[in-house]
Amino acid sequence: MTVFRPSELRQFLDNLGVRAKKSLSQNFLIDGNILRKIVSAANVTADDLIIEIGPGPGALTEFLLGTGARVIAIEKDAVFAKALHRLQNERLGIFANDALNFDLSPHFAHGHTVKVVANLPYQLTSPLLEKLAPLAPHVQSLTLMVQKEVAERMIASPGTHESSSLSLFLALFAKTRLCFNVEPTCFYPRPKVRSAVVHLDLNLPPDNLCPKDFLAFARIAFSMRRKTLRASLRSQFASEKIISGLQILQLDENARPENLSLEQFIQLYRYLTPTGA
Repeated sequence: MTVFRPSELRQFLDNLGVRAKKSLSQNFLIDGNILRKIVSAANVTADDLIIEIGPGPGALTEFLLGTGARVIAIEKDAVFAKALHRLQNERLGIFANDALNFDLSPHFAHGHTVKVVANLPYQLTSPLLEKLAPLAPHVQSLTLMVQKEVAERMIASPGTHESSSLSLFLALFAKTRLCFNVEPTCFYPRPKVRSAVVHLDLNLPPDNLCPKDFLAFARIAFSMRRKTLRASLRSQFASEKIISGLQILQLDENARPENLSLEQFIQLYRYLTPTGA
């Protein structure tokens, strides 16, 4: 049964005896054109291994399999994971697991280009990005459906007013671009927010830099974004040390986090932290 048409999706859910769960951010795509655009944005080919997170009823899974690619589907909802077996073939692997805790590494060394394509559960977007973004060189790209406001933060350039700790973190690992917006009418049930698809081409971060520690530093720096870096960072570092670091970067001592480029943030982080890594 095709599950991207509204009437067929409702029949499918009725047959399973389930409804979309708000706790899992389950809003299912019912627009075939959007599904085709996601596959196109990800540039999926028959030589790829696709890791799909949260496939739900499997509409996107069907489109991905239609390209000839291999698909690893990771679905936390046991009912939907079981239902995916109707699509079972030698190119589909189904895992009833929480993607946050699922070990992806066994699927990297199979002679395929690995890409992640997913309609992410919106309440788990940030932790999943923290897990997925550092996966180069094992994973080539991420093509993700996220809440539109999150997409805008993801693609913001460091050093701009729209930048955030998330955009700074992602800039370490990827070149990001907004592919297209998706209206609530493209989902069942309709979410209260607009969505967008973002593509990330992954790359390796600078040498000797701990992504987890850098993200923690960036979050502190942006915790009071209307205030200066001196104000936001002084809970962790002496004001004199912060001012000294800013002076070395030839920045005003009243600089705010959005005033710094990625390279300047890295330099300040390395100057202020004991190991600089």
